[in-house]
Amino acid sequence: MSRVELGDSIQLIKTIEDESIHLILSDIPYGINYENWDVLHKNTNSALLGKSPAQERSGTVFKNRGKPLNGWSQADKNIPIEYYQWCRTWSDDWLRVLKPGASCFIFAGRRMAHRCICAMEDTGFIFKDMIAWEKDSAAYRAQRLSCVFDRRNDLENSERWKGWKIGNLRPLFEPILWFMKPYPQGSTLTDNILENGIGAFNEEKLKELSIWNEGLEVCSNILKVQSQKSDRGLHPTQKAVRLMEILISLVTTENQIVLDPFCGCGTTLVAAEKLNRQYIGFEINPEYYKNISLRLRKGAN
Repeated sequence: MSRVELGDSIQLIKTIEDESIHLILSDIPYGINYENWDVLHKNTNSALLGKSPAQERSGTVFKNRGKPLNGWSQADKNIPIEYYQWCRTWSDDWLRVLKPGASCFIFAGRRMAHRCICAMEDTGFIFKDMIAWEKDSAAYRAQRLSCVFDRRNDLENSERWKGWKIGNLRPLFEPILWFMKPYPQGSTLTDNILENGIGAFNEEKLKELSIWNEGLEVCSNILKVQSQKSDRGLHPTQKAVRLMEILISLVTTENQIVLDPFCGCGTTLVAAEKLNRQYIGFEINPEYYKNISLRLRKGAN
């Protein structure tokens, strides 16, 4: 039953039977122009994904040029709308393949998460909650405003704005969007659980897997997961296996089916296999697909 397929998930998911999946767990593209695969809009500005001298000097953390938050043109301002439209190209099929009462966890990024939420709600999903994944580290490159004035030889404003920065705070959390497919009207959630085996969450398992959440309440919607060495180096947006284990264990039982339409390096599939769940994964990049297959064969974690 378990398998990983090479190709476009928007097309491949059409081969999956209606109401056959117990959980969708996926780290979808965030639409923030991280790399070519994350450009999900029609804007063709020549500066996009270029490199500034400062980025060349900073190493590999911020490799490409994104967009200023206020945009350069109307085309820039259309990017969030086009991200919503992209989400709608696959959301109908995601709803179709899930069993009633099934959960869907999506890593969607902070800037565009609201557009994904609207797309999923417009499809028919229930937006159940937003889980905060507190990371153990995150890149931080906010520029000192005084440095800008120093380059302009404006010493007065350099001193006036000392301590101020341009950019974002250190991004130590990522949102995990939790959706649920509605169960039939006239039924109850408990009846649905008896019929389909899904719809509740496993508090006992969450307590067991969240034991290292120092300073955080166990069974809250904040998850603190420390990445291991093996959680790095396979994909630029790689997630921790243990984090995926928590999410899978929270809403499924053994032998149920987990789908990841945007596999990346296959972390969801690795976690599903460790937990004795069946899995289906789609990945469009041939190199990543090859790495996923090798990782699963080796039983890597």
